[in-house]
Amino acid sequence: MTILDKILQQKEIEIQKRLHTEKKVETDKPVYSLYNQLLQTPHLQVIAEIKRASPSKGMIQSNINPVEQAKKYERAGAACISVLTDEHFFKGSLADLEAVANEVTIPVLRKDFILHEVQIEDARTAGASVILLIVAALPEKRLKELYDYATSLQLEVLVEVHDLEEYTIAKRIGAKIIGVNNRNLKTFEVDLAHTKTIASARNEIDQHVFISESGIQTIADAELVSNDGADAILVGETLMRAEDVESTLRSFQVQKEGVY
Repeated sequence: MTILDKILQQKEIEIQKRLHTEKKVETDKPVYSLYNQLLQTPHLQVIAEIKRASPSKGMIQSNINPVEQAKKYERAGAACISVLTDEHFFKGSLADLEAVANEVTIPVLRKDFILHEVQIEDARTAGASVILLIVAALPEKRLKELYDYATSLQLEVLVEVHDLEEYTIAKRIGAKIIGVNNRNLKTFEVDLAHTKTIASARNEIDQHVFISESGIQTIADAELVSNDGADAILVGETLMRAEDVESTLRSFQVQKEGVY
């Protein structure tokens, strides 16, 4: 059983428990557009992540204050704040996301393994503007259903892919924000070359924005994926470990060469 299999198995257990609790969907909280933020920007944008732990690296920052970290990200010009809400493997929570969303005026992404509408409803209620859907975790029909449901709640969707076949599926369901995860979710190994492979398949007529996720540690890494066609990068561990969070984030906002 792969790490992804274990995570999805745990997620199904959590969903079944959640379905037995009462909770109204609140749609009155403001939403902010990540898509518009990433469209035709002169420099590489940064989606900055709040990430306490991961299955591959263990504990990263156990005592982090998510609101203080989020405010540093916002001050440094982050396009979006990603909040890990998985509790079992990443030590996050929806409470973290809600606390952050209440204090910032930029998009907040619920970073989790979403398999059911109730998770989307909880994201909206907590104040998320964006959710993550992972192509590798869902059959295409189910992926499309969840994508459409999220957009019906005024949420944007970051659709995550790992190869060209998944990229084709993301485009087929109408994804406007596509992320390539440079981390293999089965082995958790990282290879930035995945960004170039998938970005090279983008056509000039494609209207989606493109995000490179995982493995960005240096300015050189940011320049590499920017030159390969990324509009933004998602950075977690590097920012969580940085001594000067704001200057590290700003250093990743490299000038784009304007592929499209």
